[in-house]
Amino acid sequence: MNNLEPSEPLIEADESRDMGEPENVGALLVNQTLPWQSVDGGESVTDEEKRRILRDRARRLARKRDEESESDAACLQAIGFKLGEEKYAVEVDFVREVCPVKDLAPVPCTPRFILGIINVRGQVVSVTDMKVLFGLSGNSIGDHSRVLILSDHVMELGILVDDVLGEQRVPVDKIQSQMPAPKSIKPEYVRGITQDRLVILDAAAILCDECLVVHEEVSD
Repeated sequence: MNNLEPSEPLIEADESRDMGEPENVGALLVNQTLPWQSVDGGESVTDEEKRRILRDRARRLARKRDEESESDAACLQAIGFKLGEEKYAVEVDFVREVCPVKDLAPVPCTPRFILGIINVRGQVVSVTDMKVLFGLSGNSIGDHSRVLILSDHVMELGILVDDVLGEQRVPVDKIQSQMPAPKSIKPEYVRGITQDRLVILDAAAILCDECLVVHEEVSD
């Protein structure tokens, strides 16, 4: 992004009164063209028709808000990511943060899927190589690799992923628990799969698996 100097000084929020702008929502509505007005302010309907138009508009707005609220409630908010060519997601409430892959300290005498431990602001977090855990092929760390820190406020765990796809809204009725999951993944790890093969992982089950957590001390 270019750091261009503005041609005119920016207006601070508290300067709006000097510009003659309305100070409340009511004043703003008064200054707007109403549904029964022409651009020049002329009116062509009766007072009763005005009230009917306003009631209809209020009902439409209320219905739209209700539909949006129902839509949000019927969707799972998740963070999507890739492992190889496969797409996965975990519920956003379990994702504390996303970290770059750096300063990994290997831990001897641990399973191959334990990549090591990292120090996240003084807190030791073990990192699991999900591709190794799930039996997937390919290099473990690439240019887009990231560590997702999962947390349930009791246990924390880092999982290595190939790429983060960002936040996604997954309709709950599209998540099918009966669809076959990849055989290399523990069934308890899988919450469900969508028709387009997005695997929804059960972060709570992953965090409860003690074999994925390594307890070590890392000096600052």
